Amino acid sequence: MAPAPASESLPQSARQLSVAESFQWAEEVTRRSRSNFRWSFFTLDRQRRQAMEALYSFMRLTDDLGDNEGLSISERTEQLIAWRKMLDAALAGESQPHPLMPALVDTISRYQIPACYLHDVITGVEMDLHPVQLKSWAELEKYAYHVAGAVGLCCIHIWGFQEDQAQARALACGRAMQYTNILRDVNSDLALGRVYLPEELLRQHRYSLDDLRQRAYTAPFVSAMREFAEVTRANYREAALLVSELEPPGRPILRVMLDTYQTLLERIEHAEFRVFEQRIRVPVWQKLWFVGRTFLPGGFRRP
Repeated sequence: MAPAPASESLPQSARQLSVAESFQWAEEVTRRSRSNFRWSFFTLDRQRRQAMEALYSFMRLTDDLGDNEGLSISERTEQLIAWRKMLDAALAGESQPHPLMPALVDTISRYQIPACYLHDVITGVEMDLHPVQLKSWAELEKYAYHVAGAVGLCCIHIWGFQEDQAQARALACGRAMQYTNILRDVNSDLALGRVYLPEELLRQHRYSLDDLRQRAYTAPFVSAMREFAEVTRANYREAALLVSELEPPGRPILRVMLDTYQTLLERIEHAEFRVFEQRIRVPVWQKLWFVGRTFLPGGFRRP
């Protein structure tokens, strides 16, 4: 079987992997990741867990194609175009050399995931190929759809959902988690030339882009971050309504994800948004606790 480095660009296997081998490859990619999400997969039955690992691997590999600093922007663009074409060809039934494709095609087919959502994720990665400086909340919401909301829509197809409103709430869930990431990663994103805090928000709090680029930790900065956190919390409140709209097998994993990311937001707030000097994390033991308590009767609901 082909090795499974999570950052390799468009790896190819010497032969077409079986579906079972492809799922094993995706499991290894997921295992090697340090994602907040991977622990939550253990709340699922084996079939859904494998599907989530295949979906996660697609997202991880797509991100890695966009972030590969060993390639020029034009080369990364070409890689993403090739990735799109490979996805479409695999879904059309054509044999593809990439070790993920058999598992991904099986997942998309089994759970009837619209392929447009995966294409939307690729578009989100393309949006990050050049310096980012979002001007408005509307621009931020559009960006969050592509990098997180579309992922949420894929996920609820695997988990199973009952209500028409589930899709809108899945988008709110994606926004909440992405906005939390933005709060955590202000410093590292600046180093990459990316500013996701809307300029209109900063201007309202009398904090300039120059202040941000200089990492000025001031009262206006904290004020802007607090407002951003409140918007994030509003999205979490809407996302919490999604739990009851999922099929029972999908409820614990969403609860674990929400608990993990809301805890991350709480830790950022507790640190008074001192994100220039540290990368705030949720400890592994706490992530495992969120997973473990889902196996207790009534244990997956957040207090």
